[in-house]
Amino acid sequence: MTTQLMIAAPTSGTGKTTVARGLMALFTRHGFKVQPFKCGPDYIDTKFHTAVCGRPSVNLDTFMASQEHVASLYSSYSKGADVCVVEGMMGLFDGYDRDKGSSAEVARVLQLPVVLVVDAKSAAYSLAPLLSGFIHFRHDVRIIGVIFNRVGSERHCQMLRQVCDDVNVECLGFVPRHEALQTSSRYLGLDYSEHADVDVLVDLLEKHVNWQRLAQLCEMPVKDDCTVRHDNVGSGQKVLVARNADSFSFIYQETIDAMGEVSFFDPEEDMPIPDDTSMLYLPGGYPEKHLQALAAARRTRESIAEYARNGGRIVAECGGMIYLCRSVLTDEGEWPMCDVLPVTISARQKDKKLSLGYRSFDWRGRTWRGHEFHYTQFVQSPSALCNDIKVLDARGKEVATPIFHTDNVFASYTHIYWGENDMETIFNG
Repeated sequence: MTTQLMIAAPTSGTGKTTVARGLMALFTRHGFKVQPFKCGPDYIDTKFHTAVCGRPSVNLDTFMASQEHVASLYSSYSKGADVCVVEGMMGLFDGYDRDKGSSAEVARVLQLPVVLVVDAKSAAYSLAPLLSGFIHFRHDVRIIGVIFNRVGSERHCQMLRQVCDDVNVECLGFVPRHEALQTSSRYLGLDYSEHADVDVLVDLLEKHVNWQRLAQLCEMPVKDDCTVRHDNVGSGQKVLVARNADSFSFIYQETIDAMGEVSFFDPEEDMPIPDDTSMLYLPGGYPEKHLQALAAARRTRESIAEYARNGGRIVAECGGMIYLCRSVLTDEGEWPMCDVLPVTISARQKDKKLSLGYRSFDWRGRTWRGHEFHYTQFVQSPSALCNDIKVLDARGKEVATPIFHTDNVFASYTHIYWGENDMETIFNG
């Protein structure tokens, strides 16, 4: 039997990432092998999961992948784990279309019990109708307990226990208000919950949350539903992946595992890429925060440009696409990049504009899905270069997300989910 649960919340900003990460670290502290997962396309939270669990965190997304693939992923990566913790996204039922693609949908697909993290700051018995609504809204989503966050006093705890008694749900504990757990804004507008002191967090959870009872309530066998295929670039291919802590760090674990023989390089280290590279993968990240270092690594940039001119295959996403462009403009000046794509990107404050959401497009006889999240913009419209692929959002509405494609280069702001697709077919169908 394996302890399996989803940590979810009524809304964003309730502290579910803090509680999820804390529980992962708590179980790990007690010697359990913990496999982390994250609902949705988030790259940030998975890094914090991996840091406390020592096992790569895996994204589960029912827009970017089929439900069958999500179930197979979960089964595959759960093998050998004592505890599986899935962190939800946004509010429990928030999806791209009502509850489609929501944490609730993932919980239904995987038949996971849900522990709801509820922000109790400035609230007490008014939480009773809120909890009752969540518990009874969908009978195929099983909420087995509640953890209250930002609790102010023992009297407050007593009032919240009464709430759980009256709505017939188990109160699994409380997280008191604590200065070390306060959050601020991330670079892309998300919470910097990773800065909370992990040891302080684990100590608080161990003292105030009945984690043994939680583990008992969530014990169940992992379904043997493993059909994940890890050969999506073909045998014998040497895939080179750009990776460092910031500039090129937005990579789905399943993408790497599905590539076969992979090696990594840091574009900031000013080393030419290897001559025997079969495919170059430039994932997203924050290159706009490291433009000086990337521009200074001239040998790396020139070797990539030469590789592209000689027909070398490149897949570049968001930050990786920015790196392939001619240059990047900032308020401090203009920075040369690889000059593979004949466009310039602006990271100037006056040009910042949020582009966010799921994306899909048809290409070479199949549908490709992914996610877009950036503030940088093209200086000039590249539509004349790449106007033959229509990109849609999650509701089927066309969006202005250009896709560059040649015989050997495929680049876009969209982070594509490759786990269910052969990467080679982006070039040859």
